[in-house]
Amino acid sequence: MSYSQSMYKPNPVPKTAAIHDLSGFGRASLTSIIPILSTMGIQVCPVPTAILSTHTSDFKDYFFFDFTEHMEAFIKHWESLNIEFDAIYSGFLGSDKQVKIVREFIKSFRKKNQIIIVDPVLGDDGITYDTITENLVTQMKELVKHADVITPNVTEAALLLNEAPSISADQFSHNLIKDWLKRLSDLGPEMVIITSIPVPEHPKLSSVVAYDRTNEKFWQVQCTYIPAYFPGTGDIFTSVITGSLLKGDSLPIALDRSVQFVTQAIRASFGHNYPRREGVLLESVLDNLRAPIINASYEIF
Repeated sequence: MSYSQSMYKPNPVPKTAAIHDLSGFGRASLTSIIPILSTMGIQVCPVPTAILSTHTSDFKDYFFFDFTEHMEAFIKHWESLNIEFDAIYSGFLGSDKQVKIVREFIKSFRKKNQIIIVDPVLGDDGITYDTITENLVTQMKELVKHADVITPNVTEAALLLNEAPSISADQFSHNLIKDWLKRLSDLGPEMVIITSIPVPEHPKLSSVVAYDRTNEKFWQVQCTYIPAYFPGTGDIFTSVITGSLLKGDSLPIALDRSVQFVTQAIRASFGHNYPRREGVLLESVLDNLRAPIINASYEIF
């Protein structure tokens, strides 16, 4: 039996260009992104921004190689091959020049029916990370204009909007969050997801809230706060969002799947006695990504 032209699918496995750093140890950035998206049936094509022996949280004297000066030659070869991507997904960027390179990458590889996901990694807990400069924040504001989906945490959302990043938990009203979501969408993205939003009336809960500009809808998924810090969970969350949207999930289902998976990974890790800087025990929960969402917990916000 031969296949007809109408039955032929030229790209049965979606491709994602993942523009992130590679940390050899610690389950963060590409060492988490690749297995997550691969498990979800997505081919990951990495563009390394830097190569490190470990991630930078709680490790000292790590090896660091800045890949900035090699990124353009790396990308130029891809351009010569006419590679097409179903998604472009960027995360931590260490310099103004890298942000500009990513903007050019998006322009060069942009096509119809493609998703551009930008995780604007700038800070957390009300402060910027050590490597983030004021100019880098300005450049990130330009980058998100080219995105379809952005996934800032509360601190990063504030920085993108020129708001005080140290806002207190009791200031987060429904109206304020909706205002922030709409203003972030006004910068360009169709979908805006803000993570780690405190729930003032329920201190043991935090929420992830999203805005879909096309359908004019707000969505929320709440989760129980677990008193443990594991590096790399932001990379995990946005990677599952990316895979879910590429596989055809709606925004609320993608939110649910991402929150549930991060929660499962933390719970699977929390009871074990090992250095938290090694990240969650990702390998023990990867198979959960293939399971259907049975008890969806999303709600209209």
